[in-house]
Amino acid sequence: MTEKSSLLNQLRIDRDAAPEGGVNRARVVPFAIAGVVLIAVLILFFTVSTGSDGVPVQTATARSASSGGSSVGASLLDASGYVVARRKATVSSKVTGKVVEVLIEEGQSVEEGQIIARLDASNARAVFDQAQAQRSQAIANVSAAQASYDNARPLYARNEQLLKDGVISANTFEASKTNYDTARTGLAVAKAAAEVAVAAVTVSQRILDDMTIRAPFSGIVTVKAAQPGEMVSPVSAGGGFTRTGICTVVDMDSLEVQVDVSENFISRVYSGQSAAITLNAYPDWRIPGEIIAVIPTADRAKATVLVRVAFKEKDERVIPDMGARVSFLDSAPANADTSKPVATGVIVPVEAVQVSGDSGVVFVVQGDQVEQRTVRLGARNSSGQTILSGLAAGDKVAVGDFSQLNDGTKVSIE
Repeated sequence: MTEKSSLLNQLRIDRDAAPEGGVNRARVVPFAIAGVVLIAVLILFFTVSTGSDGVPVQTATARSASSGGSSVGASLLDASGYVVARRKATVSSKVTGKVVEVLIEEGQSVEEGQIIARLDASNARAVFDQAQAQRSQAIANVSAAQASYDNARPLYARNEQLLKDGVISANTFEASKTNYDTARTGLAVAKAAAEVAVAAVTVSQRILDDMTIRAPFSGIVTVKAAQPGEMVSPVSAGGGFTRTGICTVVDMDSLEVQVDVSENFISRVYSGQSAAITLNAYPDWRIPGEIIAVIPTADRAKATVLVRVAFKEKDERVIPDMGARVSFLDSAPANADTSKPVATGVIVPVEAVQVSGDSGVVFVVQGDQVEQRTVRLGARNSSGQTILSGLAAGDKVAVGDFSQLNDGTKVSIE
């Protein structure tokens, strides 16, 4: 039994003793528990830290857009365009001819009816002289026909009475009647021919007058297109040596600005609305204007509507084809005090506004949260987006990506 017990004791496994080359489990378990606790603490730390900081955002401060004393209100919309002349003409001749004299230069003022050029009128004058001679001949023919008629009429009347009295024969009476009828018809033909000759003189006179080119209205010569010796034609030139015009005249009193307004904002514009015009050449000069008309058609390609704006003040510095910017203004109340500055809202960066027609949405930063606010939009230009209502000067707004922002979202300012 002793040997059997000894053999059984040799086969028994000692669980307290560590195997050769292994790790003691009693030592590993505490370290594993400590690692799990450390990871949990780190996760909790970062979670709490992120939750306390919120969504990182950048901010901008709304600045006042007040202007000095004025009779107009806020700018509702800005648009760019060009100065154009409603009355502009390329003056040409009514007939084809050779230029013999040009009496204007670029920049010269001309009055309505003033002679600006002359064409070679030698052929036209010859035709006119011929027409005058034909008219004189026709008038002489009328005089001769009148004399023949005056001689034939009393003879016819006398022979008619003698025939009744039986003094002359019927043949003699018929001969006098034939002479009378011929003279009467000859007089009518001569008078008609005289009328034709007079009309021919009128036509040739007009052709001769067309050799003198006159200004159609008062204005400024902007282009001089022809020189003496060149041919001009009222129709399209058949070659490179024929001009189609003498010069271009612009009526400076008809200058206006034409701008393209996006169809999304055309509801802010109406006829008679006040406007402020700023020329690119004179950025510090604001010219008062007024909307003439909103052209009732849209451009499919550009999705814009053409608007005509009139200058309320005329100035020689305004010239055609100048670049211009028009601010469409909101009219001031009738009882407004124009001696005080007019509040025109605030300006914020364009990136701070989500635009939706005439209104928009901004996120106002208040402490560590944002407040979603609907605002009324004004003009948008290089200085930023004008907010007419819903935002005050000094308010801080979030700028950038709004996909993670909602009303009440916690944020951290970068």
